[in-house]
Amino acid sequence: MQPLHIPFAPWVWRNVAELLHRRDTDSPEADEATRAADRHERPDIGLLGYQVEALDGSIGEVDRSNARVPADCLLVDAGTGLSHRKVVLPVGAVAEVDHDAKKVFVDRTKEQVRQAPEYDADTFDADEYRQRLGDYYTESYRSAPPS
Repeated sequence: MQPLHIPFAPWVWRNVAELLHRRDTDSPEADEATRAADRHERPDIGLLGYQVEALDGSIGEVDRSNARVPADCLLVDAGTGLSHRKVVLPVGAVAEVDHDAKKVFVDRTKEQVRQAPEYDADTFDADEYRQRLGDYYTESYRSAPPS
C-alpha cells in the first residue's frame, strides 16, 4: 500500500525486486522471462497467465498478449464467463506478486478494474488513451484509496 501522503504513480512498479525473484523456471517462457527480468527490461512478461486478485476477489489473469503493451502496464483479461474484456492495469496498482501461487494482487476492487477504459490495440499507443487511463487509476486511488 502506498502511503496517502505520496501521490499515486500509475506507471511505476512499487517493488521490482519481488518480480526478479521468480521461482517458476520449468518452462521456456519462464526462462525467457527470467532472462528479461534479469536485464530489467520486461519484468511483466514473467507474469503471463498469473491470476489477478483485486481487493474483493479474482478479476482475471494477465493476458498472454501482454507484450503488446509497454512494460509499465499489465494487460488483464477481466472478462466474465464468455466475454473477454481486456483492460490495461498500470503497474503502480500492483501491491504484491506471489510467484508460488502465480497471483498478482492489486489495490483496486473488481469493479474499479472492470470499469477502466477498455484496451483497444488500435488506439492504445495514442497519448490521449494513456492519459485517460492514468487519470482513471489516479482518480480511483483518490476516491477509494486502498485500506
